[in-house]
Amino acid sequence: MEPLTADGISEKLREIEQRVGRLSPMQKVLIGTDGSVTNLLEMATGHPVTITTRVQDIVAADPEAAAALDIEPGDEVNHRIVELKDSVTGEVLIYAVSRTPLRRLAPEFRQDLMRADIPIGRILCRHRIESRREITDARVIQAGTDLARTFNVHRFESMLSREYRIIHRDEPLIAIEEIFPCTAFADDIRVLVDAPSRIHITLLDMNGASGRVDGGVGVALDEPGCVIDARKGPGIDVRGGDEAARRRVIEAARAVTEGLGLPGGAEITVHAVARQHAGLGSGTQIALATAAALCRLYDRDVPVPELARIVGRGGTSGIGTAAFEQGGFILDGGHRFGSPGSKQDFRPSAASRGIAPPPVLARHRFPEDWRILLITPETSAGAHGRQEVDIFRTHCPVPLNEVRELCHEVLMRMLPGLVEHDLDLFGSAINRTQCLGFKKVEVAMQHPIVPALLEAMVQAGAAGAGLSSFGPTVYAVGDTDMQSVARAATEVLGDCGGSVLITRARNSGAAIHGIT
Repeated sequence: MEPLTADGISEKLREIEQRVGRLSPMQKVLIGTDGSVTNLLEMATGHPVTITTRVQDIVAADPEAAAALDIEPGDEVNHRIVELKDSVTGEVLIYAVSRTPLRRLAPEFRQDLMRADIPIGRILCRHRIESRREITDARVIQAGTDLARTFNVHRFESMLSREYRIIHRDEPLIAIEEIFPCTAFADDIRVLVDAPSRIHITLLDMNGASGRVDGGVGVALDEPGCVIDARKGPGIDVRGGDEAARRRVIEAARAVTEGLGLPGGAEITVHAVARQHAGLGSGTQIALATAAALCRLYDRDVPVPELARIVGRGGTSGIGTAAFEQGGFILDGGHRFGSPGSKQDFRPSAASRGIAPPPVLARHRFPEDWRILLITPETSAGAHGRQEVDIFRTHCPVPLNEVRELCHEVLMRMLPGLVEHDLDLFGSAINRTQCLGFKKVEVAMQHPIVPALLEAMVQAGAAGAGLSSFGPTVYAVGDTDMQSVARAATEVLGDCGGSVLITRARNSGAAIHGIT
């Protein structure tokens, strides 16, 4: 394992900045230093650093550890995980994982190493061990569940990681990885937005004879979500995510800066976003997350429905906007139709810019013990763009008798099932909606695997299963043994492939945090 040269470290820092944006001087120092991190932290915080040992085990070296330490696989190593904390605030500053080959340790050194809560740098100093540090890697990783809990961050948040070896007598004595959030040790204010995705159960009235149109039912989801962070900048600079996600962020940021007359722009990093055009509302969540971040940066208090209008969302369905604002199970009332100042034709949200989101008629907490299974097959993306517009024009108005039955299902079966915690009633209403109104049109246009998945999930024990929006994501609702339902769906996917996720509803809206 070759150590990084000074040029190599600089190149790693450039690669990281391409992923997460500009690093502060302190962040660069923590990644690139070949000295004591404990001393640096104490100078930066002005407080002593304490160590909390989370793991201390003797384990057999795996191939990765053996390569890092130049030992044989299976050799005994001390595996240690510690948290470096500010002794005054209790804040976790660094999460560190170390591996040390026991056969290279003097008995006194080994005794101190095995004792809890002593920084390795201080052990080296105590025993007057001459050593040097070789940095071997620096990169961006995702927090995951354990690091999210440690640092109190979102599990999709980006973390900065650096790996190095302590060399003694020309042999690796210790291999260490140190990790901290990319929002830590920053030199400016950053705003982190964690926004929910959603399932869209159905549009209610695509007939329009009543003088209203659209209307919708849906549920905010805890995962997958949209996580971005932003800080002030002279223009709009977006990192992370794929090209489509970055383009959506840029479009939303420009709309907000122009629409609100903001005095500057932002550097924005996309940490996570649901798959585009999969039926999970990723376009709305990333647009509103961007808008909300900019408003927090520039101290603008703008209601979510107004932000949705500015970024061109909510012109047909209000589920995504309401999910962002308040979460839970949502029923919206659609728009006025056919009169001056209202919608004049049938069209999707993306083609209904300038139209305010519809009113929320009912919002309820989704039962905490109900689970939602999401399956996104690797088929073509759901209808969007010109194709989606053409579908609305071709298939609307839908028959009025189907609209009436659909509204009856929602009002007298789906909502009572939710409020009374009657999963079977709620699920049966979900199943029936797949055969009514515009949802019937959406289901009929799917790859054959979609109806096969819906049938298989109900047969496997789900209370109800449906297509979210234009798909291809399908969902199932249940309260027990959703693993069996997931296995049944995976069997149906077969060679087609796709993602399988058991999640739950989110009964709160987007979380917006200012980080200094």
